[in-house]
Amino acid sequence: MQDTRPRRSALYMPGSNSRALEKGKTLPVDTLIFDLEDSVADEVKEKARDQVVETIRKRGFGHREVVMRVNAARTAFFEEDMTAAVAARPDAVLLSKVESTAEIYAAERHLRGRPETQGISLWAMVETARGLIDIDEIAASVKKPEGHRLRGLVLGTNDIIRETRVKPGPDRLPVLAWVSRAVLAARASGLFILDGVYNEFTDLEGFEAECAQGRAFGIDGKTVIHPCQVEIANRLYGPSPEEIADAKAVIAAFEKPENHDKGVLALNGRMIERMHIEMAKRTLDIAGQIRAQSMTPEPAPI
Repeated sequence: MQDTRPRRSALYMPGSNSRALEKGKTLPVDTLIFDLEDSVADEVKEKARDQVVETIRKRGFGHREVVMRVNAARTAFFEEDMTAAVAARPDAVLLSKVESTAEIYAAERHLRGRPETQGISLWAMVETARGLIDIDEIAASVKKPEGHRLRGLVLGTNDIIRETRVKPGPDRLPVLAWVSRAVLAARASGLFILDGVYNEFTDLEGFEAECAQGRAFGIDGKTVIHPCQVEIANRLYGPSPEEIADAKAVIAAFEKPENHDKGVLALNGRMIERMHIEMAKRTLDIAGQIRAQSMTPEPAPI
């Protein structure tokens, strides 16, 4: 089944900052990522882990998807992070610095066969050169007979840039080949994909340009580091009024009695095929979910 849940904006929140964790319940963001990795110093990781578990278990996040980002499987923190994730029961666990399918199965072992973890999915963060080289295999492993619950990929462009020593510039030209490859890997295996962060959070014009670029490359949403970036990500990655109107027109055109047996039609000066019906329905599905979210009353503070 195609996953059409809106993930236009995914905000990283340091697990060590309890006030920030609670503030997430008030932000117009699609996804909250409670981070136990980069944003948390080693000496406070245990405290941060406990805070994240407590915050998630309180619930009260409304429509927002709640994700717990754990430390990489190659670290000493991974096992306790996964044990905490089982206790917290977030919507998803984001695995850091994934470089092999073995790391996904290491997380899966904590979840498999436990009824209380049934709703928890896995996301893989690809943020190293090795991870990029093996991204096809990582994504395709979701189709293996033994299976696992990987549902999406997240690009960690900061770490990739640091490791490869490229100079991305405003147009991210040296990075775009990786972005395109990651999108192909995700789509070939039916996964969603989120773009990396934009560090200069006061440069909203530059952030908007990067969101537009990511959307053009087929990415589903943007990971963000500051609440001021959320509105732009939501707007750029959500269906525009023009896209919604066009989707409705495509479906209406093929629903006309005289077109029921046609595979190709002319619409507003362009040719459309029946495959465009599926694309149009996906657009309207996402738009409908976004509209429903905006109309749903927020839960009262606990």
